[in-house]
Amino acid sequence: MARKITKTNPNLIKLIRNLRKKSSQEGAAIWKDVARRLERPTRNRAAVNISKINRYTDENETVVVPGKVLGSGSLDHKVQVVALSFSQTARDKIEGAGGECLTLGKIVEENPAIKNIRIIE
Repeated sequence: MARKITKTNPNLIKLIRNLRKKSSQEGAAIWKDVARRLERPTRNRAAVNISKINRYTDENETVVVPGKVLGSGSLDHKVQVVALSFSQTARDKIEGAGGECLTLGKIVEENPAIKNIRIIE
């Protein structure tokens, strides 16, 4: 039996369905976990600052944030960040450190069987 999605944002509903579909097709359980985290109420969704990403990552690592990335703090190494959305300050700081900002929909389409990902909330 399929789980009913109770979100009203059509783009988010489409993203959650796509994540679940890619998870089963590619055998990548991480996308199913991210979809489950995105189904939570908005008030329980992750909001992660740059300082937390800097603290818990190493050089050239890929990080998934199932929510929004905020710009408080600084980033001193290159990291690839995949998130639902970014504040403009966070985007500037990540790209200024040589990193990359990607949306969940884009990374799932381009490279669904990606390995060595860390989820930060």
